[in-house]
Amino acid sequence: MNTRQLRHFLAVMDLGSLAAAAEAVHLSPPALSRSLRALEDELRVPLFDRQDRRLRPTPYAVTYAERARRIVFDEREGARSLALMRSGELGALSFGMGSSIAMTLLGPMVLELLSAAPGLRLGTLVQSTDVLLAALQREELDFFVGDVRAADADSGVSAEPVYDCTFGWFARRDHPLAGQLRIGIEDLQRYPLIMSGYANESLLRRMAVLYGLPLPLQQHFAASTNDVSTVLTLLTSSDAIAPSTDVAVISALRAGTLVRLDVQPALDLDLTLGIVEHTGRTRLPAAERAFEVVRAHFAAVKEEVAAQRSRGSARRRAGERRASH
Repeated sequence: MNTRQLRHFLAVMDLGSLAAAAEAVHLSPPALSRSLRALEDELRVPLFDRQDRRLRPTPYAVTYAERARRIVFDEREGARSLALMRSGELGALSFGMGSSIAMTLLGPMVLELLSAAPGLRLGTLVQSTDVLLAALQREELDFFVGDVRAADADSGVSAEPVYDCTFGWFARRDHPLAGQLRIGIEDLQRYPLIMSGYANESLLRRMAVLYGLPLPLQQHFAASTNDVSTVLTLLTSSDAIAPSTDVAVISALRAGTLVRLDVQPALDLDLTLGIVEHTGRTRLPAAERAFEVVRAHFAAVKEEVAAQRSRGSARRRAGERRASH
């Protein structure tokens, strides 16, 4: 039995005539009759009484018609659901990102995806890259946005780089060190230092080398948290100072509540953010749409960060000229 036979059966039930039903389903009357016979053989009951070249529904046909309509409807709805999934308008999509990225990306991304496809069911996870990678490996996520180095150790995971991070030391705009030139690590250590966000061992070792700090690096910080909202609260409400990516604090820089300090040497660390997903896994169109949102977001961040750093460099040069006179 197949749904094609069921459609033939329902056409006869609805139209009451073999000839009219045959025309509706684009078959000859003999071909339609053979299809009905095959369905009766499979169901092992007579569906029609054949008298005077007419087909009269039996009680079996009347009882079965409702179930047949449901089967045909379900098949059509299933095909429609797959078509909507292909177009990115239906289905489930789960993804994650770090809190520093989520601050400015997660809300707008969810809004854009749901606006474009209200039938989507979205799941999100905000965590550090190591936790996100484990969730991806357990197939709890379709993808995450984080450190692309997460893909290095697993051949089943691939990454698309989208943004090379820049780093700096940040404090509130009226901090005692704000506006000073060539600040050293000893100047920073007069104030509470906050370790923020996800940092792997290579980043920590590089920071220790830059500033001549013995390991473990965490011992030089008053507090450590991967929650960016907490970091921003500490920085804007106290004399605390934090090393961070521009991405994590871009909203505060944009609002003017935080400033980048002129620390020497500069915080020269290597971190590339990207889209991390299963290698070779078929992407849902909704995931493709999400990737476009991520790419556009980081393209805009790159432009804004470059403009902010250019303005900061101009202010430093102006400060150096004033100091030399």
